[in-house]
Amino acid sequence: MPELPEVETVRRGLAPVMEGQTIALAQVNRPDLRWPFPPRMADRLTGQRVLQLRRRSKYILADLASGESLLIHLGMSGRMLVSGDPLGVFVHDHPAPEKHDHVVLTMDSGARITFNDPRRFGAMDLLDTAGAESHPLLASLGPEPLGNGFSEEYLVPRLRARNTPVKSALLDQKLIAGLGNIYVCEALFRARIHPARLASRIAPARAAALVPIIRAVLTEAIAAGGSTLRDFKQADGELGYFQHSFDVYGREAEPCRTPGCTSAVRRLVQSGRSSFYCPTCQR
Repeated sequence: MPELPEVETVRRGLAPVMEGQTIALAQVNRPDLRWPFPPRMADRLTGQRVLQLRRRSKYILADLASGESLLIHLGMSGRMLVSGDPLGVFVHDHPAPEKHDHVVLTMDSGARITFNDPRRFGAMDLLDTAGAESHPLLASLGPEPLGNGFSEEYLVPRLRARNTPVKSALLDQKLIAGLGNIYVCEALFRARIHPARLASRIAPARAAALVPIIRAVLTEAIAAGGSTLRDFKQADGELGYFQHSFDVYGREAEPCRTPGCTSAVRRLVQSGRSSFYCPTCQR
């Protein structure tokens, strides 16, 4: 499932062709994805100007002039693809319609944004912009790891209060919004913390060091266009490249990249998810 860097990459790709533009025609080709679409979604989108695109955790929010916001979640295989951009940012011609093109937004500029989702685990909803943070999908989210609300003062006492593995704590969206399996594995490796170590047993200085490390991992991943493992593509159809920089994720049995370390990367399963780590470097 796309994590924060992939979703932020898509948001940045969509912004040049959506912000300040009007949706000339919205086509909704099925009644639902993971959940039913809101009533009259096509009618409520058609003719609306997009004021801005923003991201909250793993969700994209398109704020409309109507006072509503279109909430988009990519799910496991959802992609937002842009074609026919007259500004030349996206040079792709409009492709022929595909079976899994579930929502198509044609902008008044001539650009087209297509939401394609073969597995249909994605979601879209319309909500009041002013009350967006109270939406059921957003209400319980923790602070953004790249925002001012995520700090040493925030994280250290909360980890100290968690008697769970630190990997599980960092994946809790109520604690930190947007972190996923890939980037938690990479951050814990850089912090030299074993993913199974209890969060409450991590010294305050080591817990505090996680804040800049998490920020750095996410920033580097966004700069690389996210990570492509299976279905993810950027809005222009290109793949992300951060997977080529993984230190541990997906590298089971391969040599640790720490200079002088002779260990191999190992994998363990935590709550049904694979954790990758170096048994020597991470304690």
